Amino acid sequence: MKRVAKFHKVSKEQFESSFKSIFTKSNDSDIVSIYEAIKLPQRATMGSAGYDFFSPCSFSLKPSETIMLPTGIRAEIEEGWVLKLYPRSGLGFKFRLQLNNTVGIIDSDYFHSDNEGHIFAKITNDSNEGKEVVVADGTGFMQGIFVEYGITFDDAASDIRNGGFGSTTK
Repeated sequence: MKRVAKFHKVSKEQFESSFKSIFTKSNDSDIVSIYEAIKLPQRATMGSAGYDFFSPCSFSLKPSETIMLPTGIRAEIEEGWVLKLYPRSGLGFKFRLQLNNTVGIIDSDYFHSDNEGHIFAKITNDSNEGKEVVVADGTGFMQGIFVEYGITFDDAASDIRNGGFGSTTK
């Protein structure tokens, strides 16, 4: 197996800022407790391709409801590799829990963005069976797989990233 990346927590300040921007009624002591409990992604077994991302807080979603989660995680990835994010298969199968962008793509240069490469997940309960999904804090809800990629012979990209969603097309 190639070792191509390392997970880190974002700084406490970055997490607090991100969390408060989404969960506006949160108090500082709760946010600090949530931050301190964040677990780095990990594989469940030696044969697992995916690294489980754990929810920093409990949440429930009724059908058609959406939540944006700041994970508190950043990924330092070698050039030539990308981290692809998917819902955990059990939650997707049982509840049709889906990432709103279908597959999250974390590029290696995202690590150096102003937001420290903070990985967010926007997820929706797309259940057509009326099922509510409940995820407790610390529960795996998303998985990430590292994939090698190539570029074209005539590639001339030279811009430097600074930001997350949509930042490479501005």
